[in-house]
Amino acid sequence: MLKVALNEVDIPAVIVDARGLRRNYSRADLYRLIAHGLTSSLDKLRDLISGIRVMGLEVELSWRGRDSLSLIELFDKLNERKIIIAIDEAQRLRGPQSNELKDALAHSYDNRNITFILTGSEAGLLHDFLGVEDASSPLYGRFYFEVKLDRLSRDQSIDFLSKGFEQLNLRVSEEVLERAYEEFDGIPGWLTFFGNAYSSGISLERIKIMAVRTALEELENMIRDNPRRYGLVLRAIAEGKRSWSDIKEYVEEREGSTISSSVLSNIIRNLEDMSVISRYEFLDPVYREAAKLLP
Repeated sequence: MLKVALNEVDIPAVIVDARGLRRNYSRADLYRLIAHGLTSSLDKLRDLISGIRVMGLEVELSWRGRDSLSLIELFDKLNERKIIIAIDEAQRLRGPQSNELKDALAHSYDNRNITFILTGSEAGLLHDFLGVEDASSPLYGRFYFEVKLDRLSRDQSIDFLSKGFEQLNLRVSEEVLERAYEEFDGIPGWLTFFGNAYSSGISLERIKIMAVRTALEELENMIRDNPRRYGLVLRAIAEGKRSWSDIKEYVEEREGSTISSSVLSNIIRNLEDMSVISRYEFLDPVYREAAKLLP
């Protein structure tokens, strides 16, 4: 959705993809990530990056030495004319180096030529990263406009898929489109996942398996700091436990030990912040199926 929107406006855009950023990332990781985003849009930015080092077809950013450039200085240089800087999965930027980026965002807030777009599939963590309601955050009190991408209705889902297949000159029966909507519950990301795979000749049944495996990998990555207990909580909800006390009993029975109320509450709150669950229900049916496979 972000890419479609950026393609429809006549403004140069830089997309910084934070999905692969490791936890406790270094300053080098942060600068490397931004340099990669600039490199990907180099053809649109050459008139804006005077003073930014370009070696061949790659942008290089230094944070030390004679050619060093802070993020504040970088954004000031890019402010010469209209530009959009979009950061995908921006909640991944939470960590020891996040204040440098937030300081730069706050400094650039009044730059009339730069628009920042931050996207995130884990809404609670994205809000936590921005800290617009946290007095200690550089972005405290700053105005932002929030766009929530909700599920598509049945008709919207079928129309979305039909138009995508039309662009590929493929005819797909409405029965298949209906099944895709039912399996993926109108979630745009999974509908796109389905459309890309189905257009490559992969069956719907196989795509469902692929989607669950993808969701399982994402869940395992989310809970890797405490996989046993998070996994048990997720399995409890996936198996139909719909109250705090039922989940507590489920976890204790399988662990053979008690779990403190505060620990369980923190786990549930963190899963809600990661937009995995809400009110003891999975927000995504594919994640529910994946949770059943957790060890």
